[in-house]
Amino acid sequence: MKVFYLTLIALTLFSCTKEVKIDIPGYQDQLVIDGNIETGQPAIVLLSKTNDIYSPTNLDAYLNGFISGATVIISDGTTTDTLTEICTDNLPPGSEQIASAFFGIPVDQLVNLHLCAYVSLNIVGEVGKTYNLTVKHEGKTYTSTTAIYQPTSLDSLYWKPQGDLPNYGFSWAKLSDPGATNDAYKWEVKYLSDFNFSKTFNPYFNDKFFNGLSFDFGYENPMSFNDSTIQQEYKGYFKQGDTIVVKFSKLGQKEYNFFEKKYNQLYSGGNPFATPTNIPTNIQGGALGIWVGYSPWYDTLICQ
Repeated sequence: MKVFYLTLIALTLFSCTKEVKIDIPGYQDQLVIDGNIETGQPAIVLLSKTNDIYSPTNLDAYLNGFISGATVIISDGTTTDTLTEICTDNLPPGSEQIASAFFGIPVDQLVNLHLCAYVSLNIVGEVGKTYNLTVKHEGKTYTSTTAIYQPTSLDSLYWKPQGDLPNYGFSWAKLSDPGATNDAYKWEVKYLSDFNFSKTFNPYFNDKFFNGLSFDFGYENPMSFNDSTIQQEYKGYFKQGDTIVVKFSKLGQKEYNFFEKKYNQLYSGGNPFATPTNIPTNIQGGALGIWVGYSPWYDTLICQ
């Protein structure tokens, strides 16, 4: 009887075994477009190419991914402008900090590199306008459209202590969301003395759950995490006496979907149990990336 059961188990195990073959497609280069235009600012477009998942992840690979020599055109329905290619080793005076913020590289390192972006010299962003983007590269044409919407202002901006830390707390705001439209927002902040704005842990959100409502919400201090002079227990907080500038921008829903999925993927940290995420794009023609318009609203807060 014992032999019978062992034989039955063995047959069961072998009968459930099946060879599965997965045909994984080969890697193909794709163009990546990272472009934006905001109120009062020129359009800036960065072009790069995708990397094979098995390729090296180092500075050289990062630098070699950028693309120059393309033709980039934007139109607002009245004016059409072919963007000028500007490279970091030949920047116009006074533009170093802007380029540093765009590439995410310190100025002293950036000026020694050859990274190129495409900048509009004849069109700046205006509320209420729609902007068409055309990119031509290696015989292919890619297009996209975005708009700059009427900005939404915050009702109030304030600071309050957090729990048992009387001199430290988050920045808080009250927002009355317009009920007639579906809106999406981006939150950025900087110290008054800083040049560049910093993004918080999750800077993008939409009004899916609060359309037409008023509510209060808080945000952490993103600058504190890279500040070695701040003790660990105070990371993420603004301290009493800080003066900060908040940049609260509106963007379109398609553009929001790109950033929402992108940040979800970043926060998964390569977790094999995380839900697979395909990052959408508003680029037509086979490229990846985003072309986004922003309408920012600014306010200054003294933390006290």
